[in-house]
Order: sequence, then structure tokens, then C-alpha cells
Amino acid sequence: MTSSPPASPPGRWIKDRLLGKVVKNSTYLFASNAISAILSIVTANLLGVSNFGVLGLVIGFVSDVNRLFSFRMGEVIVRYVGEALEHQNRERAAAVIKAAALAEAATSLLAFGVLVLLAPLGARLFIKDAAAVPLILLYGITILGSLIAETSNGILQVGGRFRSQAVLNLIQAVVTAALIILAAVQKSGVLAVLWAYLAGKLIIGLGPAVLAWRHLPGLLGSNWLRTPFKHLPPLRELLRYAISTNFSGTINMIARDSEVMWVGFFFTSVEAGYFKMALSIVNLMIMPITPFISTTFPEITRSVASRSWQRLRSLLGRVSIIAAGWTAAVVLGLLLLGRQLLFEPLFTLAGHTFQLYTTDYLPAMPVLFILLIGFGIANILFWNRPLLLALGQPEYSLKVGFWCMLVKVLLAVILLPAAGYLTEAALLSGYFLISVSWMVWRGLKTLHQLEKEPLKG
Repeated sequence: MTSSPPASPPGRWIKDRLLGKVVKNSTYLFASNAISAILSIVTANLLGVSNFGVLGLVIGFVSDVNRLFSFRMGEVIVRYVGEALEHQNRERAAAVIKAAALAEAATSLLAFGVLVLLAPLGARLFIKDAAAVPLILLYGITILGSLIAETSNGILQVGGRFRSQAVLNLIQAVVTAALIILAAVQKSGVLAVLWAYLAGKLIIGLGPAVLAWRHLPGLLGSNWLRTPFKHLPPLRELLRYAISTNFSGTINMIARDSEVMWVGFFFTSVEAGYFKMALSIVNLMIMPITPFISTTFPEITRSVASRSWQRLRSLLGRVSIIAAGWTAAVVLGLLLLGRQLLFEPLFTLAGHTFQLYTTDYLPAMPVLFILLIGFGIANILFWNRPLLLALGQPEYSLKVGFWCMLVKVLLAVILLPAAGYLTEAALLSGYFLISVSWMVWRGLKTLHQLEKEPLKG
């Protein structure tokens, strides 16, 4: 009896159930991201460079204050609840969810109180306009609307409810789009656009909580809410993990997620507008890969919990190849056709000429090309931090992020006032190159060591 020949590489990829699951779940989250990217283009042309920068600074300030108090409970849920369910320990999973929800709600309320106190300072230092305080407070309502959003999204990810998340994201994208189009027709300003984004944020803040609450009885049993906290993992370990993710989030906020704020602080809202436009184009590049992060992390965690090292290596390699193919295509396209696609007329319909951005945004092109270097590396190796978290090394990713952030901030303070805003783009790309490479090296080294360990029992 002859054995069938081994499947070809494409055949093995098609038959890879784990990869197929990740790709399918990522596809569910793609449509709403596409709409959001288009909305950014419409908003940029509606508001103009300076007001587009003001919008970015308002949203950025509120988001940064919220991140300061965020313990990234979604990661805590995926790490501990995913592991508990892998070992059929529903009591531990329920206790972790209850503790995470209570902690997130408390810190969200604290974040909103701090925002109210800091709004005048933020308007003066970053937006350089005291009249922006009401805009900050208005958008700050998103913090209250996302009271337990991180915990809820973590529950949906562990439960494989990516389609539900995608539907919610799509609904918020459509609602936001309708309101922004209305603002464009009425030629409204920043306030109307901010209301549109606020409406969308409330949908994806409150919606996951409703879906997670409905999903939990099926995942944990009807009496999950009565589970005592004694089933929690060792409290010291849980706090260590949560605090490390908070510090990591704060580091990321300072080093890579507040670029518009850094530019606004050192320069003006015009330069901030250039930077926000460049980042919106970069987001188009990373858009198809972003869902892979939330869908791959649970699978990485399950593979580590079950010590399925070969399956884990296969998953990391194949998602990296997919990300590299997409990233290379986009970067090459922008290098060859970026100016024509972004700033020149695309077509004429009913006497109206359509183009993505007005030529007022042309100074953003150098920023874009510099950012593509760092974001390209981070896009391809997007699993660098999730792997360390799954391997139980959150402190190491924290250490890497801290030292890279510290160097970047020091260089920014020294160089930016004289060197100009393009230097900030170079610093960000350098941060990605060093920090991502460092964490990938550590994660793969640890994985190699674990593969050599004998199985217990």
C-alpha cells in the first residue's frame, strides 16, 4: 500500500486549521477598519490641515490620559482566562473576569476625573488654545462609555466571538461615516466631527460589554457571577502581570502612540496635521494586519499552555510571511505611485474632480516615507510582544520598551526644537527597529529553550 505524497507548501497552508482560524477571524475585523481609514481621508479634507491637527490633538490627549490608567485588561483576560479554559478551570476564569471588570471600571472613573482636572493644561500646552477645553471634555465622555471595554473585548476574543466584534465595529464605522458625511455636506467644523467620533466610540465601548455579558453564561456556566475570588491565580502574580501591562501601555503611549501630541507640543497644529495625515496612510498599510494581533494572541496563548511548540512556530512563521507580503506590496506601491494616488485627481464624475488629499498635505510625504521603515518592521513581526506575554515574560517586554522609550524621549527633547518635525518620524522608526528586533530575539530564544525541556509527568 503506497502512502500519499506530502502536501505541497500551499496545500499545507490551506490545511493548516490554526492559520485558517486566525485568517478567518482577522477577516471579520477588516471591513470596519477599511471604513475608518476612508473616514480619516474625508475628515482631513473637510477640516483642512490646521483643524485636522486640532482634532488629532484633542483625541490624542483624551486617549493618552485614559491609557495612563489602563491596565490593558484585555491582555489579562486572554492570558489568564484563556489558560484557565484550556485546562477546564471555569472557576478561575470567572474569578479573573470579575476582578478585571471591577478594576477596569474603577480606573476608568479615576481617568475621567483626572481628565477634567488636566483639560485646561492640555489645551494650553498641546493645542495652544484655551477654547479647546470644551472639546476635550466632550470627547472625554468616551472614557465613561468604555468603562469595562477592555475586559469585555478580552472575553469575546477568548470565546472566539470575533464576528460579533466585527459587526459592532462595522456598525460604529457606518454610524460615524454617516455623521461625518453629514458634517461634510453642511461644511461643519471640528465640533461636529468630534460628535461623530464620540458616537462611534460609545458604540464600541458599550457594545462589547453587552455582548460579553450575554456570552459568559455559555462560556462559564449560569452561576459564573457567584464564583468567589478565592479561585483567582496568586494575587501577587496577577497584580504583577496587570501592572506590567499598565507600564508597558504607558511606555508605548509615550514612545509611539503620541506622535501627534509630541509634534503639537514642540511645533503647531499645522505640523500636527501633517503628522496625523501621514499616520492615517500608515494605518492603511497596517490595517489588514492589525486584526491579526487580537486573533493571534489567544492562539499563541493556547499553544504555549499546551506546549505545542511546533504548532506555535508554524503559526508565527506563516503569519509573518503573510504580513511581509502585504507590507512589501504597499511600501512599493507608495514609493512608485504615492504622489499620484494621494494628491493628484483620480477621476471626474458629474463635473466634480475626486482626489484623496489636497496639495496642502504634500509636506506630509517625507514623514510618511520615514515612518514606513519602522512601521514596516513592526507590521511584519507584530507578534513580538504577545509571544513574550504568552511565555510569561511581561517584565522583559517592559524592560525593552522602557529603555528604548527613554532614549527616544531624551533624543526628542534634545533634537526636536532645532531639527524639525521630520526628526520625530526618524526617532519613531528607530524605536520600532530596535525594540521589535530585541523582543523577537528574546521570544524566540525562550521558545528554543522551552522546546528542549522534557515533558512533565
